[in-house]
Amino acid sequence: MKIGYKVCDAMTKNPVMVGKDDSLMKCANVMKDNHVGALIINDNEVLYIVTEQDIVRKGVSLGLDPEKEIVSEVMMKIKHTAELQQDIFEALVIMKDHNIRHLPVIDSGKMVGLLTLKDVLKIEPQLFDLLVEKFELKEEERKPIHSVKEKEGVCNLCGNYSEKVIEKDNVLVCSDCVKS
Repeated sequence: MKIGYKVCDAMTKNPVMVGKDDSLMKCANVMKDNHVGALIINDNEVLYIVTEQDIVRKGVSLGLDPEKEIVSEVMMKIKHTAELQQDIFEALVIMKDHNIRHLPVIDSGKMVGLLTLKDVLKIEPQLFDLLVEKFELKEEERKPIHSVKEKEGVCNLCGNYSEKVIEKDNVLVCSDCVKS
């Protein structure tokens, strides 16, 4: 299935990068300051990625000192990529099949961007339903999916992606639609 949008239409063109010798604390602060969930590390043309989950699960939760430990202790070599002109749906299938949320974008052997689930939803909110079906929610039966007061998602009234939607009368509504 192709949807018509290419990876280059949605990707983040300048992903945030850090050095392999940066501390976990520095990486966490860079993520916080840039509002991102993953950082890219380029070590002699070999690409690595570190996510918030990596820092927590492979670092802090195991007792590593985030001030002293360096990112190379928890980063992962990038195994899966998308092509610049690839259809977004194909990239989503890669993400789903390998349970990843960040997919580096390659053109002529060089990284030119990073595709995230958030990037895709911003340009094609209708894919949200597809993503819900494709990505397994852990412990789904105990999670109150519709009880969140404010979150990001697709407005049920106008169909646009918004970083802040609220639940009003069991319907997700963006701030623009709430005002009208």
